[in-house]
Amino acid sequence: RRHTRLQGDWSSDVCSSDLINKELTMARRASARAAKQAQRAKAPEINPCPPGQIGGQYKPLSDSQVKKIYNESLRILEQIGMTDVPKVLEKQALAHGAKLNNQDRLCFPPSMVESIISSACKEFTFFGRESMHDIVVGGDKVYFGTGGAAVQTLDMNTDEYRPSTLKDLYDFTRLIDQLQNVSWFTRCCIATDVHDNYELDVNTAYALLKGTTKPVGMSFHIDEHVDPIIDMFDLALGGKGKFSEKPFCKAHISPVISPLKFGEDAVMVAIACMKRGIPINNIIAAMPGATSPGPIAGSLSLTLAETLSTLIMTNVFEPGYPMIFGNWPLAIDLRTGAFRGGSGEMALLNAASAQLSNSLGLPSGCASSMSDAKAPDAQMGMEKALTALACGLAGGNMVYESSGMMASLLGASFEAFVMDDEMLSLVYRMIRGIEVNEQSLEFDSIQSVVSDTGHFLGQPETMLSMERDYFYPSIADREEPTVWQEQGALDHLSRAKTKAKELLNHHPDYLSDEVDASIRKKYPILL
Repeated sequence: RRHTRLQGDWSSDVCSSDLINKELTMARRASARAAKQAQRAKAPEINPCPPGQIGGQYKPLSDSQVKKIYNESLRILEQIGMTDVPKVLEKQALAHGAKLNNQDRLCFPPSMVESIISSACKEFTFFGRESMHDIVVGGDKVYFGTGGAAVQTLDMNTDEYRPSTLKDLYDFTRLIDQLQNVSWFTRCCIATDVHDNYELDVNTAYALLKGTTKPVGMSFHIDEHVDPIIDMFDLALGGKGKFSEKPFCKAHISPVISPLKFGEDAVMVAIACMKRGIPINNIIAAMPGATSPGPIAGSLSLTLAETLSTLIMTNVFEPGYPMIFGNWPLAIDLRTGAFRGGSGEMALLNAASAQLSNSLGLPSGCASSMSDAKAPDAQMGMEKALTALACGLAGGNMVYESSGMMASLLGASFEAFVMDDEMLSLVYRMIRGIEVNEQSLEFDSIQSVVSDTGHFLGQPETMLSMERDYFYPSIADREEPTVWQEQGALDHLSRAKTKAKELLNHHPDYLSDEVDASIRKKYPILL
């Protein structure tokens, strides 16, 4: 500096000093930003929005409307009844008070229906292979999980749809094993590269077994496939009968073909599942204007009647058997007949079905997040958030399809799973609501602050509530524009893709080499 002054170049001295100060300031900001980002990257000590929040705040139906729809469903079962009833079910139902009308349709008197409702299972534990994943199904707690049978997967490398494979199914299973808001995993896609139905069921079960210890769900093509698969589960758990002690897999069954017909193959699968202690998720998926009445009220009364018929089907064989009352009305575009999973009507129908099921005190299942979007984009976010929030606030115990599903259930996406998991944290936070008590009202803190610092930033209660009451996303961006640009100006999809690829480095070792070898020796494992 002295040399510069002697030369008389004061301006360059000032410029150098300013430049140094500017660089130091930028370095300090970068260091502080890095420290903040490292802090944000840490898992919170307290999860402000865990699964199992208490739902029921949203009631699309009034109490009188619930009663009208329920009474109409009893009328349907008594005066119209069911057809195509398998003889084994007809015999059992007649013994419990059902009647055949003059059209040979099996009808159920209201007294019989209400007796079965009163003695039906109201709550059961859906086990994980690790106890930390156990779920109590029933009451007013809400859990989100998966469903679906997508035949296409959105490839992360090409961003194009292609037929789903067995490897995709296994990769999805490994992915959700790390997503905290996916409380159970029902296979989200069909391995289209496995053409034999028995091999498909066996390999689906194996992929679920190998990739996660969360509760899982699957379907069975025919009843003869049930025993071999449960034998496989017993083998993995260490001996005969082990699965029935803590069943970790539920069966997705659709025993009714709307309107008001039983499907014999599905009924026989249900009976086979009950013999092996598999919890049943009986699903009714009627479509207003196609397989149920166009008016929403009429559709709800019919789908409630049909779901009650599956409750009867289960309980005439084994009263109180664990069953999820899966009433999933599916909206269609009445102009084209195409399924519309992301519509407002879809949100309304499934929220109302959850309310109806809960009014009966039964473990309820409904569906959300079945976006019609083909890419993980703004349309997807809008549709998934709307339908998931409606079902969650309505109090559906088990909200299916809530993660990863795209293209009106035709496709599944790894990036969408990651984005949906974070979206569900926001939904859970809204369901949790606001705790109002002496501690949260903070009168003493307000009194102290207004006469002292004038702000609440350093208050102990603020530090506690920072994690207890607020959720901080890791995929959604909250940086200011300049910082966002400095970090590469990545959009939501790009960040989700990166995260999904990181999570797929997870290769769990849930089956020992010895058990895996035993399973492969007995079954046609293709994975």
